[in-house]
Amino acid sequence: MGTSPTQPMAQPDSSSLAEVLDRVLDKGIVVDVFARLSLVGIEILTVEARVVASSVDTFLHYAEEIAKIEQAELTATTAAEAPTA
Repeated sequence: MGTSPTQPMAQPDSSSLAEVLDRVLDKGIVVDVFARLSLVGIEILTVEARVVASSVDTFLHYAEEIAKIEQAELTATTAAEAPTA
């Protein structure tokens, strides 16, 4: 088993850093993190972070939709906390 010396191993396609960076900026990347550290039921640390890496054009294209989602979450949280009569 294994490769024979007469058959070269197939090499994966390699992309230059510029190509990868161009694709990331064109499409964008969003990393959304929520972490909570508790000890014996006592919350010690909470971390909420959203990291966006994109070009300005891509960000502006999606910023309005992101704002709508955040507003809907805020409205839902406020409605859940409101006392019912």
